[in-house]
Amino acid sequence: MNPTSSEESGASAGRQIEYTEESKISMSRHSIFIKSFVLIAVLTNVGVTYGWDALPKTAPNSPSNPSSLAKVELGKKLYFDPRISKSGAISCNSCHNVMAGGDDNRPHSVGVGGKLGGRSAPTVWNSAFYSVQFWDGRANTLEDQAIGPMTNPVEMAMASHDMVIDRLRRIPAYVAEFKTVFPASAEMTISDAAKAIAAYERTLITPNSRFDRFIKGSKGALNAQEQRGMKKMETVGCLACHSGANFSGPKLPVGQGFFMKFPLIAGSAFEKKYDLTKDLGRFEVSKDEKDKNLWRVPTLRNVALTAPYFHNGSVKTLDEAVRVMAKTQLGKDLQSDEVGDIVAFLKSLSGEFPKQVMPRLPETDGFTLIDED
Repeated sequence: MNPTSSEESGASAGRQIEYTEESKISMSRHSIFIKSFVLIAVLTNVGVTYGWDALPKTAPNSPSNPSSLAKVELGKKLYFDPRISKSGAISCNSCHNVMAGGDDNRPHSVGVGGKLGGRSAPTVWNSAFYSVQFWDGRANTLEDQAIGPMTNPVEMAMASHDMVIDRLRRIPAYVAEFKTVFPASAEMTISDAAKAIAAYERTLITPNSRFDRFIKGSKGALNAQEQRGMKKMETVGCLACHSGANFSGPKLPVGQGFFMKFPLIAGSAFEKKYDLTKDLGRFEVSKDEKDKNLWRVPTLRNVALTAPYFHNGSVKTLDEAVRVMAKTQLGKDLQSDEVGDIVAFLKSLSGEFPKQVMPRLPETDGFTLIDED
């Protein structure tokens, strides 16, 4: 296992993480835990070097869900369609806004009836490079993730997935489009809807950031401060978790998540100030004691655009988020100039966003699908 493998073959600076014989990576089907020398190396900066990888321009395709232009277009319509929510007011894009940073810049997203979710919405941009989805990794694939919010009572609040499909079946243009995209399916299914949405989400890739251009050889792409921040990310130990082209950990098989305890080092003032341990993270899914406060490592791509930060959206600024991570994960108190350099580098990870044009949604002619009772 190489924790800095690129998401696919591509540009790299050539240096790879090197571990001693004592370095152990213990993996189960769903999680990976960094132990022994790796953890010590993070805290003491001993014996670890890193590689840098550019983000691929396309996401890995799903063998069970091959993409096509027609499938992507159908998925895009479903992604923007609020009629798959009980009130007809909440779409996927409501919380994961692809016209901006792929989230909603709120501590907690607003669902049907004004209900607030328990966690901050993660960005959808580059989510195709994750091996599991959601903060707690409870969904293995984008397909699994796509249908979860539809029946979540504080998100889209539909009573069942059958009711979602019943609504879509009443829209003639959707019926025709599903038949075109999924000719082998005898009828419309929630599985096919999920496949279409996931196909669209796999197009949401932001390559060619200034960082990407820099490691491909354009040495003027990063200024002196950004280069200092890049080096500081390395020496402080950030890349022990935020490695790989997506800065979200090593490339792993789908369904096997890359998780880290947060906060890792207990007792800092930040822990109480930002209420970091109230939500037990992956434990809420697994009920395994060792999973308490365990979280999937998030991407740092476009991180400057996705405030507020962390699973509970408790930290409003990127500067403060850097300080919190340094203290709670690495046991370090960074100086203001160090924080400034790291933040400058993180801003260089904002990539080029493919232009998004909101689709014209299939019409209902002379009737409404929304029943507010």
